[in-house]
Amino acid sequence: MGRSSDAREKILTAARSLVELRGYSALGVAEICKAAGVPKGSFYYFFESKESLALAVIDEHWAAELSDWTRILGGDAEPLQRLRQLFEETAAEQRAGQQSCGTVSGCMFGNLTLEMSNQTEVIRERLQQIFDAQVDLVEAVIAEARERGEATVADTREAARSVVAQLEGQVLFAKLYNDTGLLDALWANCVALLGVRTGTPAAVAP
Repeated sequence: MGRSSDAREKILTAARSLVELRGYSALGVAEICKAAGVPKGSFYYFFESKESLALAVIDEHWAAELSDWTRILGGDAEPLQRLRQLFEETAAEQRAGQQSCGTVSGCMFGNLTLEMSNQTEVIRERLQQIFDAQVDLVEAVIAEARERGEATVADTREAARSVVAQLEGQVLFAKLYNDTGLLDALWANCVALLGVRTGTPAAVAP
């Protein structure tokens, strides 16, 4: 059982790295297995298809990201400070990736959305669920900030969608230009989107 579990993890790890580097469509099962160092038969023991592997990679990545988002957005700091921390940690992660491999990897979910949303319905639906969950988490923080009189948006749901879209868009630009400096505008843009009141501590630039 232990060896089987190890083989599955090797396949997942290899697939995640390859998807981040090259995308999903160009990958073949043989290449994934070669990178994982496992026989091709092992792939079909754990996964029915390349699509099922992609879903497993997405779910594993989301489990880790959800843990981070919940830790940050559900923390004890004031709501806008928590939202700002999410942006700062996202930017730090992209910078670390750039230092490690020389290029900005972007967001796996955003990358797969651009590549796969019109091709594979089950993957499109899973990505929708993930982005909806992100919006839920951000909306709760915005609603709290509005209750405190720190944000002036009328529709917290639409504001949350705009914040998540802005985060995804800036990460996409950072990937396109291979320039994490483009992420520096994240918080200032968010302050404008939310109509944060002047004098609110979180609105002050670092």
